[in-house]
Amino acid sequence: MSICIRFGIPLTLLLFKTMEPISVFDIFKVGVGPSSSHTLGPWRAAQRFLRRLDELGRLDETGRVRTDLFGSLAKTGRGHGTGVAVILSLSGEDYRTCDTSNVEARAKAVAAFGRMKLAGQRDIPFNLSEDLVYHMDERLPFHTNGIRFTATFGDGSTHEETYFSVGGGFVVQEEYVPSEHRMVCLPYAITKAKEIEQICAQNNWTIPQLVMENEKAWQEPEETRAGVLKLWRTMLESIYRGCHTDGILPGGLDVVRRAARMNRQILGDVPGVKEATIDQWLASIAKSTNDFTKINRWVSTFALAVNEENACFGRVVTAPTNGAAGVIPAVLMYYWCFYEQSSEDGIVDFLLTAAEVGSLFKKGATISAAMGGCQAEIGVSSAMAAAGLAHCLGGTVGQCLMAAEIAMEHHLGLTCDPAGGLVQIPCIERNTMGANKAITAANIAICGDPAEARVSLDDCIKTMWETAQDMATKYKETAEGGLALNVSVRVIEC
Repeated sequence: MSICIRFGIPLTLLLFKTMEPISVFDIFKVGVGPSSSHTLGPWRAAQRFLRRLDELGRLDETGRVRTDLFGSLAKTGRGHGTGVAVILSLSGEDYRTCDTSNVEARAKAVAAFGRMKLAGQRDIPFNLSEDLVYHMDERLPFHTNGIRFTATFGDGSTHEETYFSVGGGFVVQEEYVPSEHRMVCLPYAITKAKEIEQICAQNNWTIPQLVMENEKAWQEPEETRAGVLKLWRTMLESIYRGCHTDGILPGGLDVVRRAARMNRQILGDVPGVKEATIDQWLASIAKSTNDFTKINRWVSTFALAVNEENACFGRVVTAPTNGAAGVIPAVLMYYWCFYEQSSEDGIVDFLLTAAEVGSLFKKGATISAAMGGCQAEIGVSSAMAAAGLAHCLGGTVGQCLMAAEIAMEHHLGLTCDPAGGLVQIPCIERNTMGANKAITAANIAICGDPAEARVSLDDCIKTMWETAQDMATKYKETAEGGLALNVSVRVIEC
């Protein structure tokens, strides 16, 4: 069952049906909103380009960098903050550590000043209209999220590289060679859900135990556990910020933030609610109710909080994407706050289980809305959350996979039609729906018998990919169909 990746892979295969090893920390990444494919991906691509210039020994000779955006990156790039990401990345800022309080303002300042510090070191001119070009009617081969960087050197020569942001923050080059991270041997190379069942049955393992065995190819189990708990902390912090921040979301739709208001309404708008620390706030939530209606309202509040933060260039965790970043944290909070047996071990097992389900969709279909519509984002995140929760509720391996299938089955065909190209309408509310569907799917599955299921998770993944291929392009993150045509928005910069 082991597999070693040692040679280059055709890009067409890599983008869709790849056998490449995928870690928990590939599925879950700390990043900046609002979009993993349109913000985080281009940010990472620009970082790679700068590293390449440095490897060539020509970074100090670079006099100008031009960025060309194609396909969906062009069509919804302004609303998704693609320009902001490119400008800050070329300026040497890191999405993992940068100050997220005024991301957009810093990018606009570079554009207004007409100069940037390339890689944080070299002062070069920057003209917004000439050096950041949106090709609205041109799509590159292989994937709709194409981005090309061209560096011009002092002697007039140039160096050009093309990248594709393929969803969830994953970035590949046109001429692809696997990195060391991909050149590993996994003891259990999994591409199908049925293989998970077989391996777990043979070894008497749960899904998270199987995942831990594979993660040993990258790091020790203690490091995996610590890393997963760090992801959980980042999710928790994004929920907390979202539940304590009022205001209007940027971009021109004038969407009012609701999570903070809902937080106050559920807890009671009393002194101390706004000032509570994370631990105090968590304690007050757990004590606030055991009523179904209020718990349901909390789940929605948690999901809204994350995606309102995401819409403001806040720091969130791709789960598996930024547009769907609120689903898994909301379901995790449901488990943490309202399940008596919740524990850190449960949090770790939840996320390991969810990551394995996410990797199945990444390998067998897509997690890119630009390729598959919103079924590839909210649908996948809901399936991941359902499997993780089912495990924490005592579900068997078969019941966890059954939960994932139920959740995805009821997202099939979901389109991506963001108004104004912003990750706001209908994206933010869709996270609440995905979270609640995940909880429902988990509860159905742990009361069911997987042997009686007529649709397997593998069947559902195959169907999702076929549906993605059949879906009209205007419903794939282009802002050319659906709600995007019927909700007015002001023109924004960058």
